Amino acid sequence: MAELAAFAKMNGLGNEIIVADMRGRADRVTPEAARALNASPATRFDQIMAIHDPRVPGTDNFIEIINSDGSQAQACGNGTRCVVQALSAETGKKAFTFQTVAGILNAQEHENGLISVDMGRPRFGWQDIPLAEEFADTRKIELQVGPIDDPVLHSPSVASMGNPHAIFWVDRDVYSYDLERFGPLLENHPIFPERANISIAEVTADDALTLRTWERGAGLTRACGSAACAAAVSAARTGRTGRRVTVSVPGGPLEILWREDDHVIMTGPAEWEFAGHFNPATGSWERETSGRDGEHKTGGAA
Repeated sequence: MAELAAFAKMNGLGNEIIVADMRGRADRVTPEAARALNASPATRFDQIMAIHDPRVPGTDNFIEIINSDGSQAQACGNGTRCVVQALSAETGKKAFTFQTVAGILNAQEHENGLISVDMGRPRFGWQDIPLAEEFADTRKIELQVGPIDDPVLHSPSVASMGNPHAIFWVDRDVYSYDLERFGPLLENHPIFPERANISIAEVTADDALTLRTWERGAGLTRACGSAACAAAVSAARTGRTGRRVTVSVPGGPLEILWREDDHVIMTGPAEWEFAGHFNPATGSWERETSGRDGEHKTGGAA
């Protein structure tokens, strides 16, 4: 039987996260274990952030990101904030450099408890997102839902934040759209060879968006950090907003800054729920009954 690994159940604005401590181990969290954990109401999650020993010099850890269906994810900004809070509480450090399959991420916990993550540079080339066919201008591509002469959704902006995103712009309440029905169809549309995160966005001010997201491999989510970043840069790129915006997701607000050096900085809270141990091969788990379990910690107001 595999030795149990420690985990923390956390969330970033309601984006349900399991932070799994895989340091000092050679094994990985299996897709079967991920699906088993997600099947349990107490450990249901959007992403597992598995912390491994560093693989390259100059980084603190390698982070493997796993969706609730057991598939791999390239990026998860809300999950990264949870990792920072967990490691900061353990080590006292405030700044971290992580390696993911999408590249290097730098993150920092502030004095008010909020956490900023440098999500890197967005990519807009059709082959980088990727799309299955060439589009010269990815600010608006030909894709729609509904009748051809009266589509419900159409002409999304597409971008990569290390993972593929499509953002449909709407002029009315994002909650009035049946994203639970459209989401899985669009996620798996042939135009997205690696599937995609599907968002509906409404611009509510020159510096504000409201956003709902169907997350690739996870479904409807209360928050998706990389989607908030993709929507913010796409809004600026299409002239809908400036380069600093507040993105309101169902779980709360995220502050997104698209800096002049092209890096996207996401700032928001993380929240501890409980701790436990689990089997990375099977997903069986047990709750911790002492220590930090039960402590309620969250980032303060911006």
